[in-house]
Amino acid sequence: MSTADVEQAPALPDYLTDPNAVLSDTAEWRYGKAPDYSNTRAVFEQTKRSAHEANSLPSLVENLVKNWEIEASFKSSLEDWRTVDHSKYTFAINGGPPQTAEHMLKVGTYNAIVAPNEFYSPASTDFAGSHKTFKRMMPTFAWEVVEVYSGPPQVAFKWRHWGQMKNDYVGFNDKGEKVTAKAHGNMIDIEGVTVATVDEKVRLQKVETWFDPLEMFRQIAPSGIVNKEIQGTEHADEASEESLAERKEEPGSALAAELDSEETREAHEEMSTITPAECPFLMNKE
Repeated sequence: MSTADVEQAPALPDYLTDPNAVLSDTAEWRYGKAPDYSNTRAVFEQTKRSAHEANSLPSLVENLVKNWEIEASFKSSLEDWRTVDHSKYTFAINGGPPQTAEHMLKVGTYNAIVAPNEFYSPASTDFAGSHKTFKRMMPTFAWEVVEVYSGPPQVAFKWRHWGQMKNDYVGFNDKGEKVTAKAHGNMIDIEGVTVATVDEKVRLQKVETWFDPLEMFRQIAPSGIVNKEIQGTEHADEASEESLAERKEEPGSALAAELDSEETREAHEEMSTITPAECPFLMNKE
């Protein structure tokens, strides 16, 4: 039998075999160029709990989600997303209503995943501000698949999202109060379950995720001690000044020309999942 007579198995999409595949894409990147995930990937390798065999189902699922998170967090045009079926893609949290990709592009991965609570409210910050809130507190937010329960077309799996709280948490809650929790230097470590429907190209069509969104905040303030400030006009003025300063720091902006390469690299690096996924899974992110 000749080689030509042997049916060749179709090659797997690169976003299933390489967690950084989409970083090489020519796309409309949110900050002008692809982000740098090198720090988060290094933390992942050093502190992950699982060691999946290359091209195993858990490895393929893990890579799919990591590439999805990159696209959801940093590709500002849905047309550039390669990990989803554009015509059918939806994302839902804890049995809530399905969200479209357009909604996530508008509000951001964190705001699409975290419900209003005593520590944080999506209504109080925009896409960029939400990422800065969590990125400054936790510079890397790694993500891994813990276990896969079923294969395509409906993939059910358990995941873990973790990072070190190196700086204070500063955000705004559902009452409009400014909430501050002092950095404790310990790990923030959360887990959840996702059921994803994929097409024949193993692109995401329907994503449903379940997790306790308050668990991260309980770990941010394990003793329950936080500082809350009622925001008045003077605080609004301060917030406006801070927002302007943050925009000056944004990579890719005209005002970012004097930033050194280290600052620009760190600003571009993802959070995990979600985002979040930065994760579906959440929240950058690994």
